[in-house]
Amino acid sequence: MKKLKTLVIFAVFVIFMFIAYIIFGQFFEPRVYNFMVKNFVAYNKGSDGIVLVVIDENSISRYRWPWSREKYAKIFNYLGNYTSAKMIGFDAVLTTNDNPVKDKQFFDAVKNIDNFIGGFRPMSGKYADEHVGKAYDKKFQEKYQIPIDVKTKAPRFEIFKSLSMYPDGYFNSLEKNGSVWVLPNQVDNCIKDMPQLVYYKGQYYPSLALRMYMYLNKAKKLTLTSSNLIIDGEDDIKLPVHKRYGQIFNYLHFYKNYKNSDYTHKTYSAIDIIDSMDDIKAGRKPKIDPKAFDNKIVFVGANAKAAGLSEDTFATPMQAKHPGVDIQATSLDNLIHNQPMRSISEGQNFILTVLLIIATFIVVSNFSLLQGLLILSLMIVGYIFLAILSYKLNFAVPVITPIALQLVTMIFGYSRKFIVEARNKEKIKDAMGKYISQDIMQNVVNNIDNVKLGGKKANVTVLFADIRGFTSMSEKLEPDEISVILNEYFTALEPIISSYNGVINKFIGDAIMAIFGEPIQDKDHAVNAVKCADAMLKKVQELQKKWLEEGKPKIEIGVGINTGEAFVGNIGSEKRLEYTVIGDMVNLASRIESYNKVYKTQFLISSFTYQYVRGIADVIKISEVKIRGKEKKMNIYEVLRLT
Repeated sequence: MKKLKTLVIFAVFVIFMFIAYIIFGQFFEPRVYNFMVKNFVAYNKGSDGIVLVVIDENSISRYRWPWSREKYAKIFNYLGNYTSAKMIGFDAVLTTNDNPVKDKQFFDAVKNIDNFIGGFRPMSGKYADEHVGKAYDKKFQEKYQIPIDVKTKAPRFEIFKSLSMYPDGYFNSLEKNGSVWVLPNQVDNCIKDMPQLVYYKGQYYPSLALRMYMYLNKAKKLTLTSSNLIIDGEDDIKLPVHKRYGQIFNYLHFYKNYKNSDYTHKTYSAIDIIDSMDDIKAGRKPKIDPKAFDNKIVFVGANAKAAGLSEDTFATPMQAKHPGVDIQATSLDNLIHNQPMRSISEGQNFILTVLLIIATFIVVSNFSLLQGLLILSLMIVGYIFLAILSYKLNFAVPVITPIALQLVTMIFGYSRKFIVEARNKEKIKDAMGKYISQDIMQNVVNNIDNVKLGGKKANVTVLFADIRGFTSMSEKLEPDEISVILNEYFTALEPIISSYNGVINKFIGDAIMAIFGEPIQDKDHAVNAVKCADAMLKKVQELQKKWLEEGKPKIEIGVGINTGEAFVGNIGSEKRLEYTVIGDMVNLASRIESYNKVYKTQFLISSFTYQYVRGIADVIKISEVKIRGKEKKMNIYEVLRLT
């Protein structure tokens, strides 16, 4: 039954921790990640080798949206024919035809640029015409599929059902493309990572940034494992990746904004590029010198509000409205410099969390609540410090989840510990309640750590008190009369013993055996035992007067006290325990009490006790007695009075 109960408690704990792991990991950790990235990542400025051409508010104010393909043709003619740009990426998706003449101008401009890469977007909705869509998928795969060695499991389900379809002229002109699809985190709607590979109809396709990097690095092959994307090119890199919805993502390492703008890379307005193209055609000096783009990687995209044109911005850890084209540029910048934001894997995260939970359990099991709080506070502060250091090294680790689970573990552990201790206290109350008072019991329970089940050696004082002539008296009285006298006698002396921190160990017929120093810790146990005996004798004198008036027989008692080391603790079976004291010093205390009959005294103590009370008691030496196991005899003293 006990094992089953333990198993149930463990199962409840595991379930509770799993729920806490989901809640903190899924809902709070993303927000903490944003805070850590913004405040502690050692980010640099974006590469000077990447620039942006943006269709911005100035461009839209000059030429109303939607733009004819002629405008795009001018931009790409300028970049492709009059500059020495290293690479041109188009962060946009074209899905419709325009004026045939203007379309041809644009398609011809694209076709003549060998280092041009366009964008496409996978879609969650189905094709309007499944037959046409199936044929398009086949053409798309044949033209744009890249060699990739997949060494990980394929997604269990596909989230994409179709592709943004290019017009025929654009499809025929565009030789290389990449996905411009991004997926904000669902909790805070914030872009933290980039989908470098999207899975569609059994194939992986690269992002725009990855496809551009493959061209620049002359990469011929990709290898995908469960945790890395290996790009085999002139400069091999191993990109740490993770999966979301079956798609392959890597965390972005963001850069400082460029000259207090919303962008992290240098930006040119699209209208200035169009004007420069017109200047060149007219034989004038261009507004933007084509040499500004020499050996540059150029991204072309839109970021403006207009009818039919949505503002292409996303929340990122760095800013609330981060232009999408700049996010694409950031992704490529990370690849070029092999500088992504790295993070521990889910497996490593799980192991880290389990280790911290185990460490917390160890603390809870071995330290008090205040000590545990101090140690765990130091652990948490230390972990936060290491997390900050890790982020400064561009390595993300979970922050709030491990700390939260540590706190949950601490609360659970100490709650269970307190419940178990409360039950143990009740057991001890049951075991000891019959031989110590409620006041003493509360003292013992409050200092439960001092009560060691099984026993220990301790320095204690033992008191024996015996009624003189009880046997002859009992022969003259009826049993009920004897019971009344004894009960009144014991009832009168019990509170006196308790008031001096004594514990009545047992009633032996008409005798009382009391212990001082255990289980109640009392450094003055010998002094208190002697004071207690003196008070007991005075109380008996009061009882004698009362009983004389009631016609009851006179009772005299003798008290013997000894101090020394003895075994104290709970002795017996699991179901029946008796707290007692065992040892030669106990037997000696009993012998000392018996000498009262020999020497006609009432109050005798050993020399071991006398050395503790010599300052408060007037005594006379009565005799010397032999101690068992000792050659030297011991003095016994009669206590005459207390000073």
